Amino acid sequence: MGTYRAAQVAAAGERFAVVDRELVPPGPGHVRIAVEACGVCHSDVYMVNNVLPGLRYPLVPGHEIAGRIAEVGEGTPDVWAVGDRVGVGWFGGSCGVCTPCRQGDFIVCPHLKVPGWAYDGGYAESVVVPFDALARIPDGLSAEDAAPLGCAGVTTFNGLRSSGARPGDRVAILGIGGLGHLAVRYAVAMGFETIAIARGAAKADFAKELGAHHYVDSSDPSAVASALQSLGGANVVLATAANSEAISATVDGLAPRGELVVVGIDAVPLTINPGQLIMPARIVRGHPSGTAQDVEDTMAFSALHGIRPVNETLPLAQADEAYQRMLAGQARFRMVLTT
Repeated sequence: MGTYRAAQVAAAGERFAVVDRELVPPGPGHVRIAVEACGVCHSDVYMVNNVLPGLRYPLVPGHEIAGRIAEVGEGTPDVWAVGDRVGVGWFGGSCGVCTPCRQGDFIVCPHLKVPGWAYDGGYAESVVVPFDALARIPDGLSAEDAAPLGCAGVTTFNGLRSSGARPGDRVAILGIGGLGHLAVRYAVAMGFETIAIARGAAKADFAKELGAHHYVDSSDPSAVASALQSLGGANVVLATAANSEAISATVDGLAPRGELVVVGIDAVPLTINPGQLIMPARIVRGHPSGTAQDVEDTMAFSALHGIRPVNETLPLAQADEAYQRMLAGQARFRMVLTT
């Protein structure tokens, strides 16, 4: 069938090399996507460094995929056809038979098929995925803009819309990096009084450019809660920053029955005591990304409201450079590989 190029790590922790691989036709219930763009997400570190169970090398990461269906496997529903513009995010398919799947809660399937973990990901010109992973890309989005919405976008969009916040409520976004800059835009478009929280006074202007109504400097974590309370308390804090100290510092800034939604990952434990939660009836919960339908909803909402990620693009041949820039925090804000 020919070959395609893929950026792979030969063993855990190694640098990326672009290699030629043999094209494989999609099996039953699968499609082959001609990849046009793939985001470089910080979660790819867990694949590259063998942090997750069951990884196999050589490994091709990438779970922010955008492209077109190039081939359809037997048994795939006829709603999908060659040429369709599709995206695949962190949700790369589910088992369909576990209790959460039978309850329709596919994103917490214990056998979730994450691209780059369960099968080769999108740092490539071609990828084969199960059809239930597919999300349609609207005409208003380029592949480069659609790709990061499969993880960074859906995580923040879905985290906000599944929270208890209603239009007019105060919603604070902790961190305005790769996820947070999208979260601020989504919060404003959803009608929330939006508070951006980040380290340093210099980021205030950028927060206002994103549409935030207020800015809180978190350089002194102990001052964050009082700053939030001076605004009336946050009904929801969406914590995108991967910093447990910064996340913990927002709890006392929540209004009564306020909700802390955690999407930023840090191995350090949160420092929250029961007294901070019980009397004000506050809620703390983790939030995963979202299903293929959630990704599709995220892209449609983004297209409708003119919301686009701030990307830096590099060709697939420079995958190692893109990954290293992401790792060093040099990208502003999403690195995207193009083929």
